[in-house]
Amino acid sequence: MKKVLVVLSSILLCIACNNNTKKENKYEEETEVRDPKPVVDKKQNKIPTTAEAIANANGLKHWDKVKEIRFTFNVDRDSSHYQRSWNWKPKKDIITLTSEKDTITYNRSQLDSISIKADQKFINDKYWLLAPFNLVWDAANFTSKHELKAIAPISNIEMQKLTIVYEKEGGYTLGDAYDFYFEGDFIIKEWVFREGNQPEPSLITSWEDYQNFSNIKIAKTHIRNEGKWKLYFTEIKVITE
Repeated sequence: MKKVLVVLSSILLCIACNNNTKKENKYEEETEVRDPKPVVDKKQNKIPTTAEAIANANGLKHWDKVKEIRFTFNVDRDSSHYQRSWNWKPKKDIITLTSEKDTITYNRSQLDSISIKADQKFINDKYWLLAPFNLVWDAANFTSKHELKAIAPISNIEMQKLTIVYEKEGGYTLGDAYDFYFEGDFIIKEWVFREGNQPEPSLITSWEDYQNFSNIKIAKTHIRNEGKWKLYFTEIKVITE
């Protein structure tokens, strides 16, 4: 996904470690060293980066077995509700969007003026669903910084923080930044989206209601830090080989 960066679609733009364990995490640059025994990638004989550790904690090693994934993306804001459903066959990159207005099926290698609009929505919704995996899939397209101690914006708990800033060329949106907050289990608890890498947050939400789908761990619910706003997933199904 070299040239595909995440886009927050118009609907979202409009509505726009307090680690209890005693072990200490140490890092050098982008290389993570965990006590007492670092987890080493035996195939490549290297210690995972922080981004890879987050992806692995959510089941990235099982992704190769996924042949189809279905989910419905929902947003509740005050008294309004919006939803759209997706069927994605990642090995073929064939996607079907089902909404109140239409049903569109397309291949991401053959985008046209109609399917590209659907694809922008797909990239947004898929990012919410699988952001931990995108930390590996998009690694060539962003720079990152890891902080051992940072205060999470919603809970005010001390956690670890990984900040990524996307490149300013290619893809649907340019230069956006994300701050991921997590504890020693490398499971994201909160995040901040900053459009164009601006200092002030554009959106802050929780990551909660995790559930396991064929060894893929997914946070089903994201609640904004202010107002009556919730983004959540229903009808999730992961089909494996």
